[in-house]
Amino acid sequence: MSLRYLTLPVTPFAQNCSLLWCDQTQEAALVDPGGELPRLLAAVAERGLKLQAIWLTHAHIDHAGGAGQLAREQGLPIIGPHRGDQFWIDGLPQQSAMFGFPPAEGFTPTRWLEDGDTLSLGRETLTVRHCPGHTPGHVVFHSASARRCFVGDVLFAGSIGRTDFPGGNHAELIASITQRLWPMGDDTVFIPGHGPESSFGAERRSNPFVRDR
Repeated sequence: MSLRYLTLPVTPFAQNCSLLWCDQTQEAALVDPGGELPRLLAAVAERGLKLQAIWLTHAHIDHAGGAGQLAREQGLPIIGPHRGDQFWIDGLPQQSAMFGFPPAEGFTPTRWLEDGDTLSLGRETLTVRHCPGHTPGHVVFHSASARRCFVGDVLFAGSIGRTDFPGGNHAELIASITQRLWPMGDDTVFIPGHGPESSFGAERRSNPFVRDR
């Protein structure tokens, strides 16, 4: 296994930005750079990594607020999310004002993602699954070789994503978790958008929102 990652909570919402890299090529991507860009770039530099791309699970301000500026300043492509989140991207300036974030730069993703797409990072390949419910265009990034999944705000340790925002849908969220995430295997560890890691097996046993009945 050559995939490595570091979780870096950013913004007042303590959003888990993930720095992913292939330890054979040192090629790296930042998943959900919501803010605090100098700290994120310092983490890249400290490890001697070559930042290749920005990957977005969805376009809420705490996940995507820094993406436009980072892409412009570093010349990086923005990969994701699914085009169902276009309206959230369009509304980033309003989101930043509403929640007291620094002004967010608008952007157009270099590549929209679809269910079943793959992303390469050095010698690693991750699979994209479209997991709507928290937002219409939410995606997750799954590394079968590393038994890891970066799930954004779909699932948390002991909880699930909110569905009361525009475009949210509780039934869709539950279907995304049970039909898209569970088949990845009980031993798969997931990195959520907030809070600690857990495994799909642990959540199937104990999460009151989605545990097996």
